[in-house]
Amino acid sequence: MKHSFILGLVALMFAGQAEAQSKKKQDQDAIKNMCGCYEVNFNFAETFNYVKDSAYVPSEVKHDRGLEWVELVEDSKDKIALQHLLIVGDAAHPHIVKHWRQDWEYENTDLYLYNGDNVWNYVNLPKSEVKGQWSQKVFQVDDSPRYEGSASWVHVDGKSYWENTTTAPLPRREYTQRSDYNVTVRRNRQEITKTGWIHDQDNDKVVRETGKDDVLVAQEKGYNTYKKVEDAKCKAAQDYWTKTSAKWALVRAKWDEVFARDTNLNLEEKVDNKQLYKYLFSEDAYQDEAAINEVIESFVKK
Repeated sequence: MKHSFILGLVALMFAGQAEAQSKKKQDQDAIKNMCGCYEVNFNFAETFNYVKDSAYVPSEVKHDRGLEWVELVEDSKDKIALQHLLIVGDAAHPHIVKHWRQDWEYENTDLYLYNGDNVWNYVNLPKSEVKGQWSQKVFQVDDSPRYEGSASWVHVDGKSYWENTTTAPLPRREYTQRSDYNVTVRRNRQEITKTGWIHDQDNDKVVRETGKDDVLVAQEKGYNTYKKVEDAKCKAAQDYWTKTSAKWALVRAKWDEVFARDTNLNLEEKVDNKQLYKYLFSEDAYQDEAAINEVIESFVKK
């Protein structure tokens, strides 16, 4: 009787492990399904504002379109990294913009959470809190941090999606236009569809000051659709990545070293009146490890 009971427990244990591995494989497949060539529609609209000021001017509705290649740059047991490359300009002579990057890490306990004014607070989560989850780490065009969060992928009723709420800096479309808030509280949902994937957002525009409660200024809706098309349409982006991937691997490696310090991160907005991406986007300078390390380190406040 005792022997049968032990065998039953062992069988349950192995069944649970097999189920967890099957779920993890579904998660990995969903993440990698975001790779490829996409026609993208970017849509943002301010939905509500809470400012008691008749002079308040809401953000304009934004509709934009583009062609984007999503490159699989890392695919290991517990990490998947996807680099977005935007193709703009004339189809005969396209220009490639190194766009955002998203890294997915399984049961990751180390996060950098944005706290406003170019400061990211390092947070170490309990292992029990992230069991079975994936963290999504989103990076700027120069591979500096943007926002991070952890949650479970959900596979139900033929759908696969991941959703999380976290803090972030102002989006690029806003930070040169607005100074009446300093933190975005992002509710992100990424859902895989039959034709590609959707990035669905409900965002709060917040004023955050030390020692005070956050003040909600306004809310916005973001709805970006990625429709998969033939990979050949994104050949220019693929060629660009073949030429530049070694350089950007050095950039990622330096940032990984910075993040591994496991301490709050405070970054300069400009050094010598120049933003980091303008240094790194140079086609001539900042091609070797020493130069890349030096310029990135110059933006890290001691």
